[in-house]
Amino acid sequence: MIENQNIRVAVDAIVFGYQNNQLYVLLIQQKFGSTESYWALPGGLVKNDESLQEAVKRELKEETNITVNHFEQLFTFGDDVFRDPRNRVISVAYFALVDPSKLKVKADSDADNAQWFKVDEIPALAFDHNFILKKAIERLKAKLTYEPIGFDLLPKEFLFSELENLYCTILEKEIDRRNFRKKILSYGIIQETDNFSPNKTGRPAKLFKFNQQKYNDLLKEGFHFEIKFA
Repeated sequence: MIENQNIRVAVDAIVFGYQNNQLYVLLIQQKFGSTESYWALPGGLVKNDESLQEAVKRELKEETNITVNHFEQLFTFGDDVFRDPRNRVISVAYFALVDPSKLKVKADSDADNAQWFKVDEIPALAFDHNFILKKAIERLKAKLTYEPIGFDLLPKEFLFSELENLYCTILEKEIDRRNFRKKILSYGIIQETDNFSPNKTGRPAKLFKFNQQKYNDLLKEGFHFEIKFA
């Protein structure tokens, strides 16, 4: 029998955004405690009457004013028993992909500030959040090559060059753009729209959009998405 066990369960949210050929993550600035003024991932303790998914959505809303409908569980962090100086805390981390232009970030609750940071300009974070973020970036890079999650980071309609740049930026690799375009279009999961880029300079370019229904139908037929890089 384990007596006097005092372990708390927390959730942390890694919310990635993509704009102007840069990958960002949403951070909050701590307001209280020994980590006051440190930046951290949004998150907090799970209430007795809520699920993990409910907890991470609530904490994100309370601390940053944004709502994310879909999260994916990343990992459970608790091997370091001293990861939180206040208590023995095990954290279940979730990550999400969003279009930042559609969200209005505003600090609330126990956060002094909330803002987007470029992933290559992350400060020293509270707790073990630098390690958690590192794991999330590794997962994002891996998933980009076998699942079309990159579309979640783009506007509903986008230039094909924006999709190419997204892959180059996140994977930190150059791609053969001709082969990449041929490969993506061969899947039939994106379609050309009748709309053009609003850019005033250069030749107007057609916008594309991701066809979620087509992708779902293909999955039922055993479709396997794969993007390889040399």
